[in-house]
Parts: sequence; C-alpha cells; structure tokens
Amino acid sequence: MCLVLIAWRVHPRYPLIVAANRDEFYARPTEPAQRWPGAAGMIAGRDLEAGGSWMGAAADGRFAAVTNFRELEAGPADARSRGELVADFLQGDAPAADYLATLAPRAQRYRGYNLLLADGAAPDAMLHCASNRGAPTVSLPAGVHGLCNGPLDSDWPKVRRGRELLAAAVTEAEPSEEALFALLGDSTRPADGELPDTGIGLANERLLGSIAIHGEIAGRGYGTRSSTLLLLDADNRGRFVERSRDVDDHGGEWRERRFDIGGH
Repeated sequence: MCLVLIAWRVHPRYPLIVAANRDEFYARPTEPAQRWPGAAGMIAGRDLEAGGSWMGAAADGRFAAVTNFRELEAGPADARSRGELVADFLQGDAPAADYLATLAPRAQRYRGYNLLLADGAAPDAMLHCASNRGAPTVSLPAGVHGLCNGPLDSDWPKVRRGRELLAAAVTEAEPSEEALFALLGDSTRPADGELPDTGIGLANERLLGSIAIHGEIAGRGYGTRSSTLLLLDADNRGRFVERSRDVDDHGGEWRERRFDIGGH
C-alpha cells in the first residue's frame, strides 16, 4: 500500500478514520477484502503472490497497515514478505506495543517498511508507527497524519494534499464515504519542483506523485488497485469498506465490499 491517511482522535464519533490506497502492478495476483479464517475475524485483502496483506482490521477493532519504504537497494534475496506483518498482528492476540517489541530484533529480515498498528479506537488505545529504516517507533498524537513510502508525515506533495483533504472531509458529523473515496481518487499532479527525488527518475516521480495512480512502470501496468476506508468508534464498532479493481492491464472495473466491525 502506498498511501495511508489517518484522522486519529479528531472526529467526535469516530476516533479512528483511515482512508488508504494500495498501488501495485496490475498483474500481481490479489484477492479482494474478505474475512480470513480464524477466531480473530480478520478483514483484509490478500496478496496471492506472497500471502500477506497491506491493510486490515480484526473483529475486535485492531488495525494494521504496511507500506514499502522506497529505496533503490534490492535488499536480501531471502527477505520475508512485509505483508505478513499485517496478517501476523491481526491474527494474533498480542497488544500492538508488545508485537512491535518482539518484531524489533528481526526487523532487518524485511525490506524497508513502515508499519501502523493500533489496538483499536477505545479511549486507552494507542496508534503506533514503526519502520525498519532508521525512524524511531512513535505513538501518534491526535491529528491528521499521512504515511506513504517515506517517513511518517513527510512533506511529499501527495501526503501533504491527502492530509489537507482528509482534514476537510472529517469536519462533517457523519463523514461521507463518497467524499472519502473521491479524496482517494484525486489524480492531481504536483509540479515537478514539489516532487521528492528518491532516485527513481523524474518520469516515475511524476507518475507516483498523485494520490491516485494509473500508468506504467518499466512497461508494465501499474496503479491504484484498491481504495479502503475504516471508520471506528470508541467502542470499536464501525465499518471497513473496500473498492478494488480486478487484475487487468487497463486497471479493470471497481467493485465494492463492505464489512461491519463489532465491539467487545
């Protein structure tokens, strides 16, 4: 997943609002959001190439999302799938802080990642962000945050614009799903001078610079494969809504899947 926008303890009804896009090659086999087997009642899409996921929620309101950290180095040939971190946390029962503590000694077995974990949206819950690329693990303060393929709340234009749009969207008493999905579909291209220089060349920086993406990388179709919303209240009740595209060189048509999350 390439962009995760979070309104954390901002909205009076929903302490946790997440709006996220997963960007990937169109040919990478993927299953849409579904309830995974097991007592945790995990809701997430499934990456059929590596077996993990990019974002999900458990029946008790726990939340996880992972993004790749953009870097030129290929990393170890035997690197583990970053998507397994989402599945491992949500299918287990360890509190987020404990899970991150056990992850730290083995974090370098993975290519670069940013990992968001929360125990839910109850008043005593915390939302954590961890990375294996030098940034310290932090507990996010209340506010609107953005995570892409660099540091948390970076000044990348898509992160900055996404945070601004989400902040405006969550001023409503009942946030509009259509407004949130429209935010995730924003294809505004920033000026070249605003783009980061991450070593991938200007053409690719341009393609990846907008919130929603559609194009080609190295001659292969690449773009936003799914957009997902998560809204949770203080009792860990809410909904998980995904709009995803079938695998297709042209991106395919969008389909929606919707799940209720119940509190404990």
